[in-house]
Amino acid sequence: MRIKLINIFVLLFVLTCVLYARPRKTNLAKITIDVNKPGHTISPTLFGIFFEDINHSTDGGIYPELVRNRSFEDADTLQNWKFTNQNGTSSASIIYPEIYSNQWVPALNAFNRKMLSIKANGTFKLENGGYWGMNIEKGCAYTFQLAAFCSNGFNSPLKISVVSSKGIELASTEIKRIEDKWRYFSVNLLASGSDSKSHLEIGSEGKGSLYMDMISLMPDQTWKNHGLRVDLAEAVNALHPKFFRFPGGCWVEGDDFKHMFHWKNTIGNIDTRTPLWNIWGYNATNGLGYYEYLQMAEDMGAEPLFCISAGISHKEIIPMDQMGQWVQDALDAIEYANGSENSVWGSIRVKAGHPKPFNLKYIEIGNENGGEAYNERWTLIAKAIQSKYPEIKLIANDWGGYPKDPMPVMKDEHYYNVPDWFVWNANKYDNYDRKGPKVFVGEYAVTGQTGNGNLRGAIGEAAWMTGLERNSDVIEMAAYAPLLCNSNHKAWPINLINFDSNRWYGLPGYYVQKLFAENQGTVSLPVNIADAPDIKAPYSEGCIGLGTWSNSAEFKDLKVVSSNGNELYQADFTKNIDDWRKTGGEWSVKDGVLRQSAIAPNTTAFVGDKSWADYTITLKARKISGDNGIQIYFRNQNNDQRLRWEAGGNGNTAFMMDNGISSKNVPGSIEVNRWYDIKVEVIGTTVKAYLDGNLVQEMTDDNANTKSLCVSAAKDDHTGDIILKVVNTSSIPVKTEVNLLGAENLSGMGKAIVLTSASPLDENTLDEPTRVSPKTESIKFSSAKIGRIFQGNSLTVLRLETKSGKIN
Repeated sequence: MRIKLINIFVLLFVLTCVLYARPRKTNLAKITIDVNKPGHTISPTLFGIFFEDINHSTDGGIYPELVRNRSFEDADTLQNWKFTNQNGTSSASIIYPEIYSNQWVPALNAFNRKMLSIKANGTFKLENGGYWGMNIEKGCAYTFQLAAFCSNGFNSPLKISVVSSKGIELASTEIKRIEDKWRYFSVNLLASGSDSKSHLEIGSEGKGSLYMDMISLMPDQTWKNHGLRVDLAEAVNALHPKFFRFPGGCWVEGDDFKHMFHWKNTIGNIDTRTPLWNIWGYNATNGLGYYEYLQMAEDMGAEPLFCISAGISHKEIIPMDQMGQWVQDALDAIEYANGSENSVWGSIRVKAGHPKPFNLKYIEIGNENGGEAYNERWTLIAKAIQSKYPEIKLIANDWGGYPKDPMPVMKDEHYYNVPDWFVWNANKYDNYDRKGPKVFVGEYAVTGQTGNGNLRGAIGEAAWMTGLERNSDVIEMAAYAPLLCNSNHKAWPINLINFDSNRWYGLPGYYVQKLFAENQGTVSLPVNIADAPDIKAPYSEGCIGLGTWSNSAEFKDLKVVSSNGNELYQADFTKNIDDWRKTGGEWSVKDGVLRQSAIAPNTTAFVGDKSWADYTITLKARKISGDNGIQIYFRNQNNDQRLRWEAGGNGNTAFMMDNGISSKNVPGSIEVNRWYDIKVEVIGTTVKAYLDGNLVQEMTDDNANTKSLCVSAAKDDHTGDIILKVVNTSSIPVKTEVNLLGAENLSGMGKAIVLTSASPLDENTLDEPTRVSPKTESIKFSSAKIGRIFQGNSLTVLRLETKSGKIN
């Protein structure tokens, strides 16, 4: 009997092994495209670019001036220049117009007040290394220019040399016959060698006074001969932008009105464009000004979109009775771009070299402005523009709401977040209200949990862009931000195109932008996805935090209790919070109160366990001073996440909630120096916020799980192709059947363009610029049902040919 039982157990074991060894049937995801039910026309301006003077994107970037601080206006000292007194007692200094030795020393012009003064007594040398090295290429021509005059007997020639980092002279020439009044000199240089870390030298010897200004070294070859660095301009142009928003961004607002982009100060002779301290931490020469931006847009075949000041800076607001200048500046900008040669500003454009109008159609009023102050200035500026230029399409900021008098053609929404946020919001606009203004997603990018810009970030953006394309009946324009970054000055964490003096690379996200632009299609096709794997919501667990933004606040009696009644954390603030993780601010504890005193952005402190799931936060808090209110963070995994509820946000005009998947603002404010009882419940997919026992805001994410596949589809009437963009946001391959419902004229030929890599953490660098880049393969198919495995963390563009071919 025992032997029989053993034999039975052995037989059962063998059968079990056989059964589990057999291939299991895996779910087959299905993508169905209704080819015979075309939808809306895809916006022809859907994907464009946003250009801001940030990260040395302009000076030291796409504007190819090699000399840094060419006008000596950057400081009252010899900044970015090195003066060497080689033998003798020569000296150099930055001066304003002055009387020296009974002689008046004038400025070069009324707008360029500073100059270099050299008191020569022997041999001297002046050096400039440019923007972290000058890129000089063998066989290429360069033009050196300067303005100079001399006095007190100085009559020596100047030797102009371009020298490599190893001290080898790559090019040289002389400038002679400097006179006792300002005179411009221009000489040509031909490089005999190459070095990306070269520098400029100006040397001489003699006795007397020498004055110099506007020292420039520029490559003769620029993109389309319009003054742009060739490789960077080509990299931007390869994105095929349909519109070109400029010049910002925060650069439009300025930290204050003295330090903002005033377009009238950026046109005309280069020598009269006074450099200005940029909000992003350097001096802008304005060599790339309003005219050049319009020219760049034209050269790229993109619609120019000029973003103007609403009379609101980061720190100041122009009184309504002083807004006349700002209104007139807006009207004059349109006349400069579009006016006839007989108009005041149109004639200035003609003299600059562009007889035909630039055909500017889009004006955005303000950048990230909101509230009553913005609304009333919008009304003033918008009505003035509509009265004189009714054909101009006006775009408003949507910053906690948007103005409606007059109603804008588009409203500008900005989104920066982590990859999972963009994946979960790929369907954000599927059920969007179609009755209001069209949407301009003026800025978006993955800026957290993406390293220096890795594949996973690109996949998040690709998923988001499928939603933009599917909903391009309401999304009229969208642009990644920021566009360019000199790797030596990274003012923003993640940037699409990164470069040094002679190289560049695009993030994996650069190729996402390029693939969507190159494969847009003209008519949207309905898409249905079935049986694709679900992916878990990313924000179901995490610790808690307290914070402020540009204000100070106090907190006390903090307690965190789990949904089952267990106390997870309690603090009476009788001791310092040394065990909390802080991102900034000035945190102190006194008499049972935690105080954050710094008036600064992004001041947060976190505590607790990342495994905490459902819980209730209770505390007392009050605002002390500053612009905004009280921030309560929840389900935080990393200090760069901003899942929170804020009472008195957006300049103390709103209650603001972000659950990591979506965000929502409702009107509301808090009083200064008033203690509030605050409770935030975080249970499942619902977050509730209470103030003094009253429920003031609630959010529920009905889409607790989402599909791993994000898809958009289109027909291209120009080629006849059917185009699918499929983003697999999961980490595993997904076996899929693509059903082209109603397709009758397929050729059976096509191609697949795939962006993926071995790891979602893979990045491109200057040394490996195409490590993560698309690969193209030809494909053949025999029916309207196509089987394909989409790799984990991949973007695949399928272009399927039809027998109809190109439509003329």
